[in-house]
Amino acid sequence: MQDITPLYTTEAIATGAGRDGHVRTADGRVDMDLAIPSEMGGSGEGANPEELFAAGYAACFHSALQMVARSAGKDLGDSSVGTRVSIGKAGEGFGLAVALEVVVPALPHDEAQALADKAHQVCPYSNATRGNIRVDVSVVED
Repeated sequence: MQDITPLYTTEAIATGAGRDGHVRTADGRVDMDLAIPSEMGGSGEGANPEELFAAGYAACFHSALQMVARSAGKDLGDSSVGTRVSIGKAGEGFGLAVALEVVVPALPHDEAQALADKAHQVCPYSNATRGNIRVDVSVVED
């Protein structure tokens, strides 16, 4: 395990029935009810942990992509990162899988893929998941 020197720390609490409960961050910026997705037998009438993870990973990976592009002197133009997070049975429990879809219309595909691969090496979410879950990184057309 790698030690870090914290630059920022946040806190959240989950109450109620877990996936059918409520989450709130200490600063109140996130304060929402959760619901089990209808595909998993729930009402689907609230956010779920996979949606929150997908949003966080997309934003973090896009920042990492912008950082590696800047250091390489590349302009990403109107880039974006989409994240698909899947949950499913894995052995006796459950597991996640992630697909990161990177759009960089300002660069040739091979250049954009090389930057996305570098971003995958520095993104904190990628580092946290590496070796634990499947994460596919691909550059796609807009």
